[in-house]
Amino acid sequence: MKISRLAFTLIVVLSCASITNYAQDKATFQTKKYTIVIHGGAGTISQSMPDSIKEAYLNSLAAALNIGKDILARGGTGLDAVEKVLSYFESDPKFNAGIGAVYTSAGTHEMDASIMDGRDLSCGAVAGVQHIAHPISLARLVMEKTPHVLLAYDGAEKFAQSMGITLEPSTYFDTPERLEQLHEMQKKIKEGNHGTVGCAVLDEYGNLAAGTSTGGMTNKMPGRIGDSPLIGDGTYANNKTCAVSCTGWGEKFIKNTVAFNVSALMEYKGMTLKEAADEMIYKRLQPDDGGLIAVDRNGNYTMPFNTSGMFRGVATSSGEFEVKIWK
Repeated sequence: MKISRLAFTLIVVLSCASITNYAQDKATFQTKKYTIVIHGGAGTISQSMPDSIKEAYLNSLAAALNIGKDILARGGTGLDAVEKVLSYFESDPKFNAGIGAVYTSAGTHEMDASIMDGRDLSCGAVAGVQHIAHPISLARLVMEKTPHVLLAYDGAEKFAQSMGITLEPSTYFDTPERLEQLHEMQKKIKEGNHGTVGCAVLDEYGNLAAGTSTGGMTNKMPGRIGDSPLIGDGTYANNKTCAVSCTGWGEKFIKNTVAFNVSALMEYKGMTLKEAADEMIYKRLQPDDGGLIAVDRNGNYTMPFNTSGMFRGVATSSGEFEVKIWK
């Protein structure tokens, strides 16, 4: 088929205009503004801990924060930042996730995780997995590769195998410190460790994302599932409002639907992010129940907690970078 010189010229002009518009749209869409907040669990954290241990925790928080910050600064997505930050925590035995997961009362490990995309409320979660090194990555696969939101126990692990993920032996998750915690907790016969790891992000494209990963509570009954893998309880993200990750006594966060309610108070009552988060942590929950991290669509962030401490950190495109444990 022959094309006239005029038609050919028109095609070239339109193509160039399309490319130019695409570049302009992308430049407009990419704001170069980002915020990332992280947590490594809230609970009874003694300020008399040895300096070497305190520095080890602060260094790990900074390392995790830098991983997410670098992804965002290079134009990466919030989902990628959330997954990589939490994967780092899952590889660090100091935190109650992945290899640092606490023991159930039966001396086993059962891990939960969830992730959510604020653009369209897509989400994925896994619960009760016992052989997955990085539950947060499996949660993302549930979101992206299945029509479901939550897979649990054997079903989740069979899905992991179908995705090419190698199942780890139970001994992979064994650590002397966590075993000692179990024995101490069994002596006290009461609930304990509420540690969890989480990340909430506003990326350069104006999208919000959040994720949470945990080994649960020390000495929990086998089969117990907390708030971390439950969308709306421990994790929530909505581009209209905010991204939230919670940490603490899971049952309390489930009963109060904490993560979703932070978003709902903003959307339906017009509260600011700080007002909504403070309402849930300081008025709806009880002292020592836990805390949360959150970022809104404008890049504002908050990290309230009603325990003695919460491992946490924040980094922004404006240069803010800080990690903390106590108030």
